[in-house]
Amino acid sequence: MTAQVVVLGAGYAGTGAVSSFEEANDGDAELTWISEHDYHLVLHETHRVIRDTSVASKVAIPVEEIKSSETTFRQDRVTGIDVENRQVHCRDGDPVDYDYLLVALGSRTAFYGIEGLREHTHTLKTLDDAREIHADVATAAADATRSAPAQVVVGGAGLSGIQSAGEVAAYRDEHRAPIDVTLIEGLDEVLPGQDPELQGALRKRLEAADVDIMCGAFVSKVDDETIYIGGGENEAPTELDYDVFLWTGGITGQDELGDATVDKDDRSNRVYADRDFRTSDDRVFAIGDTAMVDQGPGEFAPPTAQAAWQAAEVAGENLVHAARGESLSTWRHDDKGTLVSVGDEAVAHGVDISPVDTFGGVAAETLKKIVAARWIADVSSLSRAVDAWSDM
Repeated sequence: MTAQVVVLGAGYAGTGAVSSFEEANDGDAELTWISEHDYHLVLHETHRVIRDTSVASKVAIPVEEIKSSETTFRQDRVTGIDVENRQVHCRDGDPVDYDYLLVALGSRTAFYGIEGLREHTHTLKTLDDAREIHADVATAAADATRSAPAQVVVGGAGLSGIQSAGEVAAYRDEHRAPIDVTLIEGLDEVLPGQDPELQGALRKRLEAADVDIMCGAFVSKVDDETIYIGGGENEAPTELDYDVFLWTGGITGQDELGDATVDKDDRSNRVYADRDFRTSDDRVFAIGDTAMVDQGPGEFAPPTAQAAWQAAEVAGENLVHAARGESLSTWRHDDKGTLVSVGDEAVAHGVDISPVDTFGGVAAETLKKIVAARWIADVSSLSRAVDAWSDM
């Protein structure tokens, strides 16, 4: 009987794995692809929609453009995974049986139990999220004046936070809107844990874009008008009024994995996976933000788009190998460098093609466009990549 393979999720990991599987498969298995959305979202460029909602059509690629006719696609929300009976449960319709399962459901935004944070913030995980942020920024600006500008705050100065703050600033400048943009980070620098030269280059561009930066104090509470930062038993918190608050401060595993009997990290609910992407159950594989993929003692692959792209190619092939009863390949993340946009500008760091560790300007902006266009061309078509070029 032909093996039944199921892939969950249409992010970078799931989409890339489907493409890789289809290329390697020669009738050894049948593939069912399940995702809540009928499109793949180019998430590392979705912040562009905050500035201009017309970009949505460039960063959302219909599943039908990606998959082959042999792959069955089901648009549905996964609600649980029954490892013992090898079934995926969905919100609508019957369970889906599998012989081999790849879990690539991505992650949720982490709120760390901070009072009011979940209830009063935007997150940036979907196309609708980006559209809602755009609408609320536009509304806040329309209600503001030069003497009382709208206050837009971005929490978390990682990649998503930096790029989102840059897009809000670009929206402000293009529309000459009365908006103050503030980026807050609990740790001591933007892009925490990264090279100081890269951090400095990003801070310079954020400041040039008139983004206020507050580092070194964590959000302790949020209500419908105020963000409370820091504070303690003998110290009053700093109060920051806001009209729009976007939170990008970290990730955690999906709720759908809660009852799945595979080994998971207790704190984040993300699934442990070996270098061949197998979990504690030999029939279940995991990649992308869903997974903590072993990279050596105490080390795991970073939850980045770049890592997901790399992993997906090997994971898709391994699903075919598993269906054939063949040995599996192992994978190790190869850091190709970092590309970060701040509005229309960009900073590149640690890329192989340059003798300079950190650089900006046209070279960095072009390189970032190339990376986005290449991914779009790989999973869809060259014509779609060309069409998206100017908006990346």
